[in-house]
Amino acid sequence: MRRILIANRGEIACRVIETAQKMGIETIAIYSEADRMAKHVKMADHAILVGEAPTVNSYLNIARIIKAAKTLEADAIHPGYGFLSENAAFAEACLENDLIFIGPPSSAMKAMSSKSDAKSIMEQAHVPLIPGYHGNDNSVETLTAIANQIGYPVLLKAALGGGGKGMRIVESAHEMPDAIASAKRESAAAFGDDLLLIEKYLVEPRHIEVQVFADQYGDAIYLSDRDCSIQRRHQKIVEEAPAPNLSESLRHAMGKAAVDAAKAIGYIGAGTVEFLLDASGQFYFMEMNTRLQVEHPVTELITGQDLVEWQINIARGNPLPISQNEIVHQGHAMEVRIYAEDPNQDFLPSSGHIHHLSEPEKSSKQSIVRVDSGIQQGDTVTSHYDPMLSKLIVWASTRKTAITALSQALADYRLIGPATNIDYLQRVINHPAFNNAELTTHFIEHHQAELNNEQAPSVKLRDTGKTDADKTSNHSGLLTISKLTLFAAISAIHREGQFVHWRLNQSASQKIAVNHTRDGHCHFLFQFPDLSTSVSKALAPNGLEIQLVQIETNNQQYNLAAQNIHLLSITNINGGHRYQIEINGQKEHFTHIESNEEQHIYYQTWHDNYFIGNDTDHVHLHNEEENQAIAPLNGILSALLCQPGDSVEKDQPLLVIEAMKMEYTVRAPYKGTISKMLFALGDQVDHGKLLVRIDPEK
Repeated sequence: MRRILIANRGEIACRVIETAQKMGIETIAIYSEADRMAKHVKMADHAILVGEAPTVNSYLNIARIIKAAKTLEADAIHPGYGFLSENAAFAEACLENDLIFIGPPSSAMKAMSSKSDAKSIMEQAHVPLIPGYHGNDNSVETLTAIANQIGYPVLLKAALGGGGKGMRIVESAHEMPDAIASAKRESAAAFGDDLLLIEKYLVEPRHIEVQVFADQYGDAIYLSDRDCSIQRRHQKIVEEAPAPNLSESLRHAMGKAAVDAAKAIGYIGAGTVEFLLDASGQFYFMEMNTRLQVEHPVTELITGQDLVEWQINIARGNPLPISQNEIVHQGHAMEVRIYAEDPNQDFLPSSGHIHHLSEPEKSSKQSIVRVDSGIQQGDTVTSHYDPMLSKLIVWASTRKTAITALSQALADYRLIGPATNIDYLQRVINHPAFNNAELTTHFIEHHQAELNNEQAPSVKLRDTGKTDADKTSNHSGLLTISKLTLFAAISAIHREGQFVHWRLNQSASQKIAVNHTRDGHCHFLFQFPDLSTSVSKALAPNGLEIQLVQIETNNQQYNLAAQNIHLLSITNINGGHRYQIEINGQKEHFTHIESNEEQHIYYQTWHDNYFIGNDTDHVHLHNEEENQAIAPLNGILSALLCQPGDSVEKDQPLLVIEAMKMEYTVRAPYKGTISKMLFALGDQVDHGKLLVRIDPEK
């Protein structure tokens, strides 16, 4: 095996390239027109264009990928995960063209590609199954009758594929018709097939999976287990290995069941058997993924094995490198998935230019920090592909120290551009329930209120006098403000002060507005004395005093004496500055990065962004999108749920947009009558575009 083509993109393509090159194997990257400058293209030894940005014309186009492999004389193809990784026709096309497919045989893929068929096979292999139905009759009547028999709640699932696509929880019989229609649409869009199966929905399960490997000589082993219970929209965002709080007997039973499942279908290569574990300790087969999993790095870190290297060697015809009793687990590993999405908007995918990227260091004394990334500064995140940007993985000796290491690594992960879930992940892993390993697939729903709470650490400043506007208040003499806001103001002083001595007719004092960019409102207005003789020299760490004269907030003005705030040092870092300051005798550190006309402040595990400028320069960022039926992201209009002349209630569904293999429902912003539909079914719509005109009720 001299040269491998990687039929994928993003972080998994980079991951495979890294191991292949380590093994002395040349690599070929494929790319779409949208990925010409992508990281995986730059990393590979060779690269070849396979089509336009839409996946059907590039990363899902079997004929073009095979042609690319033949053109550049590849010996083998690694499919990564997603795209064609579990496509039996692709595996067969590789073999027909004398290309080694680095994955299981097509027969195993076919056996597991249908969740219905997989359950039949597992039943014969005596692997525990959840009560349900996996037949071919998908009529509303049949599925509803089955659900009534099983008992609600039930779970509708796409028979093909995974990743939460085509999955719906149904609480009652009257919800079944709409849920079936929606799940079928999403399944057809994601997998080209709308067959569904139905299962009893376990109320508080854990999602446990087992990594298996099998060679071409009939041997199979399992390499530990992973807990993947922390999910949003049925998609994992936090994974860890080994799964906490499992008895050794339960681990062994699940591992044995996973190996039995692999042997039952004549499996070869890397695979993952997924189970649901209920509160009583009973586990049930859910599905088998016939590919490398996104979360494979946590298994690698606790076993010390390179699973991509295993894949390549098994595809070469080598036996398993070690036996079951030689597998040793050490320490604890955790992984979080960094997504371009907005947790404040129901995890809506985000797109845009990456203005600044600084990833955590990859080693430390107490832990291993690893970043599997498919992005680089300057990239543009589009809506054409899955919004996962990278994976942040840590290893430490215990679960507790792994959480600490992961929290610090997240604090050091700085991405400015599209909205991301980095801050949200920080709140998840630091939640007391997560620290206590109280894990279920409903973790996000149970703790949603606390996870959405973004209260930053605060500081108290003394008010030495009240203005006329404040005389009637009960102000106690102390004003509490966010440290992040104060640090933003100090950054503004530094920025303004460096250049103030170049200006003519400078006033004796300056006003600097610090405006929170997330809601566009001016929260604080700081007024400072003449800066020309002191702060302009602040790059020299001389402890110069910063004097706050006035703060205006919530239409109240507060006069402030010197707060004993001293600027001790400023250090240049990648794209910004690191400040050391002293506030009333206590030293603090924070980082300031200016990017795309916004100021980003990083303090401990906290991050926030502001617009800083003179108050006369401030423009409120308010818009009327919240009062219109607009496209929340770029996508395809996949369903119309209203027509001109219809009367609609507030929050009534109007239409459905499909993007990044998920569905998003646009709802009526108010009660009224549909006057015009601005797009037709199947149209491509751009983020921010008005979709429907609604005449409000008079």
